[in-house]
Amino acid sequence: MHAWRRSTVGALVAAIVSLPLATPSASAAPYTTPTPPPALAAPAPAGVCPGHEAPPGPPAREETVAMAPVAVPQQPVGGARLGGCGDVLPDGAAPPPAVSAAGWVVADLDSGAVLAAHDPHGRQRPASTLKILTTLVARAQLDPDADVVVAPEDVQVDGSKAGIGPGGHYSVRQLLAGLLLNSGNDTAMALARTMGGVPATLRAMQARAEQLGALDTRPATPSGLDGPGMSTSAYDLAVLFRVALRDPLVRETLATPTVPFPGFADRPGFMLANDDPLLHTYPGAFAGKTGFTDAARHTFVGAAERNGRRLVVALVRAEQHPVRMTAQAAALLDYGFGLPPTASVGTVVDARPVEPTPAPAPAPAPVAIAPAPATHPVRAWAVGATVALVLLGGTGIVLARRRRG
Repeated sequence: MHAWRRSTVGALVAAIVSLPLATPSASAAPYTTPTPPPALAAPAPAGVCPGHEAPPGPPAREETVAMAPVAVPQQPVGGARLGGCGDVLPDGAAPPPAVSAAGWVVADLDSGAVLAAHDPHGRQRPASTLKILTTLVARAQLDPDADVVVAPEDVQVDGSKAGIGPGGHYSVRQLLAGLLLNSGNDTAMALARTMGGVPATLRAMQARAEQLGALDTRPATPSGLDGPGMSTSAYDLAVLFRVALRDPLVRETLATPTVPFPGFADRPGFMLANDDPLLHTYPGAFAGKTGFTDAARHTFVGAAERNGRRLVVALVRAEQHPVRMTAQAAALLDYGFGLPPTASVGTVVDARPVEPTPAPAPAPAPVAIAPAPATHPVRAWAVGATVALVLLGGTGIVLARRRRG
């Protein structure tokens, strides 16, 4: 009996083991880990030429704190072509006149069409051309006929001065004349104090520049004297000047050759003269603002009219050679007037453009996991039967042995 059971169980086990193992379906691909898609690199900003994100060194002695450059828009303000690093000219245009400026723009004052440019968004220091931005803020905040009493700290400033004095009484209108005609740093400080102090004025100037789309600009002083992080561009100066000239008071002030200016204490009044050289030398010129510091070099923004057409020109980081700055500005204006009115390589904006919304990153591809190999049904049944038989056989052997004992 015992021998029969052992032979039967052995035969069953041998038969089951001889069954073929189940294999996956031939149509099921073997499992492999999918390769993730490559990361999408953010496009490099196109608005500023390489190395021109910040004004060039060496830093001015006033730039006592290192600051990161102004953020560069993903697209050049005013149009894609204005991201050019060299000459940006209409198709078929003749070469522009040779000038020493690192960047320049010639644009139609009324339509805003940029006629020609050279590195228009390259960042440079503005020097006193920044007073145009100070003027925009003062015109928005102050009554032109309001009386301002000058404080001693207003005149404790370096550089050019209009000639105001402590205790003197000046209207905002007169302070603006000193700011624009004689590039008075003292009048810039008096206006800033009247607007809540220098920090508040700088915040208002920054906000105004950004609102108008002058995104290369960061003021560090109300006067344009060099300071930490100071920045602008030829394009931005054209933006600010174009908006400023819409204000009749600003336009009339800039076109005035001389204006009576009050004295203070026992000092008598005097005639304040306009220091814009283009106003006195270029036919049709009606507004302009110069600037100079050792670090910024020479800057200029001006406007002129010819045959009913009005143009604005802006130059940054220029030298007074091979010809004087005035002659360089005049040559660029002549060049602009010689281009057809339909010429355009971009636009001088008057509001901050809407940044394009970046496209969402693509979702990763789903991971395909192959199904587990199917188990052969016969094999599963057979294994169960084998286990049962082995157990029964083992039980029988034990019982037989017990009975034999």
